[in-house]
Parts: sequence; C-alpha cells; structure tokens
Amino acid sequence: MATEETIYVASVVSLYWFVSISMVYLNKVLMSNEGISISAPLFVTWYQCMITTLICWLAGKCGERASQRQSRNVISPDEEKGGSISKIPIKSSFLSQFPKVDYSLETALRVFPLSVIFVCMITFNNLCLKWVEVSFYNVARSFTIVFNVIFSFAILGMPSSCKTVSCLMIVIAGFLMGSVGEINFSVKGTISGIMSSVFVSLNSIFTKKMLPVVDDNHWRLTFYNNSIASLLFIPLICYFESDVIMAAVDKQLVSSYFWSFMTLAGFFGFSIGIVTVLQIKATSPLTHNISGTAKAALQSLGAFYIWGNEATFLGVAGIFTVLGGSLIYAYVKIMDNRKKQSTLSTETAPIASK
Repeated sequence: MATEETIYVASVVSLYWFVSISMVYLNKVLMSNEGISISAPLFVTWYQCMITTLICWLAGKCGERASQRQSRNVISPDEEKGGSISKIPIKSSFLSQFPKVDYSLETALRVFPLSVIFVCMITFNNLCLKWVEVSFYNVARSFTIVFNVIFSFAILGMPSSCKTVSCLMIVIAGFLMGSVGEINFSVKGTISGIMSSVFVSLNSIFTKKMLPVVDDNHWRLTFYNNSIASLLFIPLICYFESDVIMAAVDKQLVSSYFWSFMTLAGFFGFSIGIVTVLQIKATSPLTHNISGTAKAALQSLGAFYIWGNEATFLGVAGIFTVLGGSLIYAYVKIMDNRKKQSTLSTETAPIASK
C-alpha cells in the first residue's frame, strides 16, 4: 500500500511532467501555427513576460498578507483562563515564500545585464521552437551543458574532469546523429537552439552572481528579470514585428481563442519555476535530473504522434544519446559535489572539535 509520502512524490513528479510538456507544446502552437497565433515570436514572448510579471506581483501581495498572518500569534484558551498567555505561531503558508514586490531602480540597473541575457535566452529558445520539430527540440538545445563547462572554465576558472569531457562527447555525438537523422532539418532553427544554449548557460552563471542583489530570493529575481525584459522587448517588437501585428489587429488579436492560449502559456511559464522547486525538494537534484530526462524522452516521442513527425533510426538514436549523455553528466556533477562536501567536512571536523 502506497504511503502518503510516496503519493505526494508521485503527484509532484506528475505535475512537473504535465506543466513542462504542456508549456513546450503550447509554445510550439503559438510559435508555428499561424491559424491560431501570429508570426511574431517577440510579441508572444513579451506577453508571456508580462503575465509572469503580473503573477509575481500578485503572488507578492498574497505572500505579504500570508507573512503578516503568520507573524501574528494566537492566545491559547487554556492558558488564558489561568492568567498566563501562550502564543502559538500560525503554520507557514505556501504563499509566504513569495516576497513583497518593491521596485528599486538601483536594483534594476544591477540586474539589467542579466535581463539582457534573459531576453536573448527566451527569444532564441522560442525561435528554435518555431523553426524545428518538437521531436528535435531537445537535440537542438542539447549544447547547454557543453557551454556550461566552457563558460564555467572561462568565467569562473572551474576545471573539468575527464568524466565530464566524456559526457560532453556523448552529447555532441547525439547532436550530430540527431541532426543527420532529422528529415525536416532547419539550419536557422538549429542555430537558434545553439544560441539558446549559449544564453541558458550564461543565464545560470549570471543568476548566481545576481541572487545576492535580491537577497538570494529567486522569485524577486524572476520579477525583475521579466519586468525589465518586458521593456526591452518593446523596441524590438516595434522594429521587427510591427507590420505582422498590425495585419493581425482585426484577426487573431481580437480572438478570445488566441488570447486564451497566450495567457495559458504565460501561466505555465511561471508555473514551471514552482514545480521545478517542488520536485527538487520532494526528491533530490539527481532524481530531478532523471525525471527531467525521462520527461524529455516522453515529450519527444509524443511529438512524433501529435505533430506527425517522421521518425528515423538516427533521429531517435540521437534523442536518446543526447538525453543519456545529459543524465550521466548530471550524475557525475552531483557525485563530484558530494566528494567536495565530504572532503570539506573532513577537513573542518578537527577544527570544530577543538
């Protein structure tokens, strides 16, 4: 019989899979289906940033109220009769993790370089999704860990082990296999995927540097990133997509179907951050990576059925080679971190005992 903990973990993992796959599929529809959406990926991305900014602001308001209720104390009736007062803290609320949104120009200027990287990351990601098949999407964006290693060495001075380099070779081999095996291969889509990988890697590095600026609160950083990105997208939209948007003024832009899809995709874009944190907390970083790899496999295989993509041996082999290399890489990194922590604790133990 399944325990409550097992049911909870299974529910969180299922929720992560549902939100993540739904977000990719919805964005694919918005980026490539001109019957529902418009050929304006910058505008679509801008709207999703606006939705995330609004949700962060509302969540911050709810979180502020939840924190105020939590800070209040309740008088115990039993002890009130005896003349003494006992204060019982209110149970922590889920919403209390969201900080109050207070916009600081100084903070925004410090976060600005990260926001530029963030804009490039989501723009190239959505362009990749627009031009490549969903079944090839994970392969096109598989260079993220390759650039992680390159930038970690170039920017942070972190060397790589032979095991790490071996994992990267597996990923690169999978990328080449998948590219050769992809029937509907798109050069510009693949280049967009590689550029997306570049900025995903830079985003993770600069995020670590910027977190202290926002008191190590990733929700506050999410708010700043998306609010600044919303402003950065406006001149790009006016220059590149004004004609497309004007042509859709009396068509898609007055369609409730279009705006429902847009809003839902924006909601899933915000929700992926929550379910990712929930899955890591409910399982472990390694299990999270295993779950993400399995999800990516299902997502790619599902695309063959939903979009009718033609599968080839090299194409499918490339998908699983990339995912396998990524999974091994995650395992190697986690094991290396555990060894470092173990070594550090061993070195500090005698000092602590004195």
